[in-house]
Amino acid sequence: MKFLILRRITQISILALFVLGNIYGVKILSGNLSSSLLFGKIPLSDPFALVQILLASFSAGINAIIGAGIIFAFYALVAPRAFCSWICPINLLTDIAFKLREKFGFKGEKVLNVSKNLRYYLLALALILSLALSYPVFESVSYIGIIQRGIIYGSASALGIAVAIIAFDMFVLKRGICSHVCPLGAFYAIISKFALIRVKHDAQACTKCMKCKLICPEMQVLDMIGKESRSVSSSECISCGRCIDVCGDGALKFSIRNLRREK
Repeated sequence: MKFLILRRITQISILALFVLGNIYGVKILSGNLSSSLLFGKIPLSDPFALVQILLASFSAGINAIIGAGIIFAFYALVAPRAFCSWICPINLLTDIAFKLREKFGFKGEKVLNVSKNLRYYLLALALILSLALSYPVFESVSYIGIIQRGIIYGSASALGIAVAIIAFDMFVLKRGICSHVCPLGAFYAIISKFALIRVKHDAQACTKCMKCKLICPEMQVLDMIGKESRSVSSSECISCGRCIDVCGDGALKFSIRNLRREK
């Protein structure tokens, strides 16, 4: 449970810092997940939002470009889709939906049967529409932004979006929002293809209980379980550590990727 606890502390702490910065003027972290200032000086920007803005207007402020570069470099080098499991507030809601599915026995049911590639199609569509409409399309409808602003400013409208997200993941499609729909998750999967921190599997220690696959939001990335000792190669892993937490064999751990061995 250690990684789950660490993720919750990180997610809640970041939201709390935004509240302190935006409402009470504590200049540690202010703004939002799309554009913010760290310690009142260091710009941080969502690189996906910046790409949409550039396509829509062919211009962007220097601070936005610098901030996007910082975030891009961080997530590209550190761990695949770390934003999705360690920062994004939607992860809190989808985890609630997963627990409710288990509690009420909705483990196998689904209304929709869609490919995980849908998120990549939606990513491409958001970029094409941003260019065609001269407007950052996903940013204008982003449920991530709505939920975050709702938490910071106490917006009632965010509550309805939160309930809709939980209901979708519970009754329509298991892990549907993050694993099938979210274009931002697809964007981070693409840019973190060469990220250095990966989950590593030790086949000799594995007893093939498959608990890791049952809990993993992106179980296709654990294709090596019970077969071979290697790190997760897919950048669709969200680096949440759930598989490590449930592994009683000590067969899974985070490790630094050996790029030289992969060549």
